[in-house]
Amino acid sequence: MRRSLWALLLVAVFAAGCNSEPSTYKAAPTAKCIHSKLGYDVTTKPAQLGIVERNAANGGLLARHPGNALRIAFAESSGAAPGLEHAFGLFAPKKLKPHITDVMRTNKNAVLLWTVTPPQEEINSVYGCLKG
Repeated sequence: MRRSLWALLLVAVFAAGCNSEPSTYKAAPTAKCIHSKLGYDVTTKPAQLGIVERNAANGGLLARHPGNALRIAFAESSGAAPGLEHAFGLFAPKKLKPHITDVMRTNKNAVLLWTVTPPQEEINSVYGCLKG
C-alpha cells in the first residue's frame, strides 16, 4: 500500500511538471505569434495602444487584419483580469458599449476586445497564440 501511494505521488508530480502552458500570458510573445502565424499587423508600442492595454501589468497589443481589430490587455494574474474587463467597458467607444459582451473575451489574464464579433475559429486561432 505504501509503495503504491509513493508511486501515485511520483506520477502526480511528474504530470504537474509536464504542464507547458504558462500561468500568465504576456504581450511580446503573443504579438510575435499573432503576426507570424495569423498574419495580423501587430504593435505593442505604447503610443499606438489604448489606455487600457497601455497600462496593463503584462503589457498590451493592438492587432489588425482586414475588417477587424483586436486589442489585448494582459493583467498580472487571472484574478486581476476583471479589472481590465471593467476598464475596457469604461473606455470603449460609445458605439461599442451596447454590445461589448459580444466582442470581449477573457482567457486567464488576457482580456481580448475585438471591434467586430469574430467567428469562433478566429477566436480559437488567437487563443492558440496566447503565450507567456
